[in-house]
Amino acid sequence: MARAKLLFFSCIFLFLIVACAPKEESEGNYEKTKNMVVDILKTDEGKKALQEMLADEKTKELLIMNDDVVKATIKQTLLSEDGLKFWNEQFKDPKFVETFAKSIQEQNKQLQKDLMKDPDYQEAMIEILQDPEMEKQLTKLLKSKEYRKHLQTVIIETLESPLYKTQLMEILTKVVEEVIKSGKASEDSGGQGGSEESE
Repeated sequence: MARAKLLFFSCIFLFLIVACAPKEESEGNYEKTKNMVVDILKTDEGKKALQEMLADEKTKELLIMNDDVVKATIKQTLLSEDGLKFWNEQFKDPKFVETFAKSIQEQNKQLQKDLMKDPDYQEAMIEILQDPEMEKQLTKLLKSKEYRKHLQTVIIETLESPLYKTQLMEILTKVVEEVIKSGKASEDSGGQGGSEESE
């Protein structure tokens, strides 16, 4: 590990010395040094040295940037014209969209849960759903063949589910037991009423 660090730091030191040389000599030496550093970094030892350096806690502390600076940079980048073009292009790629959606799935669920509790959001949703044009579109959707086929498929899948079958059987068993109990109770009260009349 020490050898790898020594190699890495000596490359950087050499690079800095050549970069500070007089201008006439530095142009030729700069290219040579740059190529040499790049070649060294491409070797297994160079890669290992770089990985070890980046794994070092002190180096990590130096590389961690101010949170506010990072946020400001991200906002500036995302809201720039080039940033918008970049994201528009990225979202045309189905694989990127899938990966992006998976990466924010948990945050999206939490956001939706939080929004459902927000009174302003609830009011806005009610206004949207009560809009005559929206009602017309929803009615049209619910009457469409595609929706009915989808609904039929969902119902069939639900009815075929072993868990649902078990729950349904439990409910039906309880209903039958209640009917039997209420039938016996009415027979008992009817039988008692008849015996009282005969006395």
